[in-house]
Amino acid sequence: MTTPDALAGDPVATSSESDIQLATRLAVDAGRLLVGLRHELQAQGLPMWEVMDHGDAAGHRLIADELREHRPHDAVLDEEGAEDPRRFESDRVWIIDPLDGTREYGEGRHDWAVHVALWDTDHFLAGAVALPAVDRVLATEPAPVLPAMDRDRPRIVTSRTRAPYAAVVVANALGCEPVRLGSAGAKAMAVVTGDADIYLHDGGMYQWDSAAPAAVAIAAGLHVSRVDGSPLVYNERSEWLPDFLVCRQELAQPVLDALWK
Repeated sequence: MTTPDALAGDPVATSSESDIQLATRLAVDAGRLLVGLRHELQAQGLPMWEVMDHGDAAGHRLIADELREHRPHDAVLDEEGAEDPRRFESDRVWIIDPLDGTREYGEGRHDWAVHVALWDTDHFLAGAVALPAVDRVLATEPAPVLPAMDRDRPRIVTSRTRAPYAAVVVANALGCEPVRLGSAGAKAMAVVTGDADIYLHDGGMYQWDSAAPAAVAIAAGLHVSRVDGSPLVYNERSEWLPDFLVCRQELAQPVLDALWK
């Protein structure tokens, strides 16, 4: 598994910003844009699906334009962008989800996020997850400080509408208290902030859904892996990376034992 020590790198830049400074700024700037845009569109009485579509497009444009200006030689894997053929020839690839939790955004909820991560060959150079509706950003530097676990029952965070079968198995085995949130970024950051202790997803996702949350969680010292315990690997040819586990280190083995014994 990638360790926090692997989160340093030399930027290939056309600006004075380091990779982590750029990642954090892009996450924050896109988030502020999206908060303002949502307010405007909802004030106009637009239906939810239009708010969602405008949000996806606006977040993508801002981040894509900034990367084109400040990291023109890097490849980009963006949920909302066209395929960048350079990513199969480049070591440095920005993995972006400009609006993670589009439905929550359209509904006016707080549990959506902006993901910006930079992957280099086999490790993260930078990552930031903004939670714009609560005016917060968590990044790989400075690394988040994980609070002590002060409850008897671990909390497992799952989606608002359904709990994946694997999460049900773990919750029953460990006697977990369930927490429900929207986007993948919001759920993973709940573990980083100590509001939850386990986030387990096995229902299918893409590289951009987990890249920035994984980078931030690794920097915080959490266990981060596939649900079988194997490392997460990014910039693979397939955009599909179907499962994701983030949890406190002391819970990693109990979680994996519950799943595979």
